[in-house]
Amino acid sequence: MANTRSAAKQARAAVRRRARNRIQISAVRTSEKKIRALAKAGKPEEAVKLLSEFQSQIDRAAKKGVVHKNTASRHKQRVAALLKPKA
Repeated sequence: MANTRSAAKQARAAVRRRARNRIQISAVRTSEKKIRALAKAGKPEEAVKLLSEFQSQIDRAAKKGVVHKNTASRHKQRVAALLKPKA
């Protein structure tokens, strides 16, 4: 429980920020799961179409501080490697 008015206000703001962040990270995770499911199902062409949307979402989340920029980069790299044609 907050002891001062300013601490109470910060607690309310934290609840709002957490809700906003959870929406964004949920969208990123859902997008990544869809791509991975399509790749596993043998539909890489469809997965590649969703890749740019996923990269945009995770970059936006990193820019806003929802995820760390290195975490975003790692996820992008792993999903891209998953879709890379085997030589």
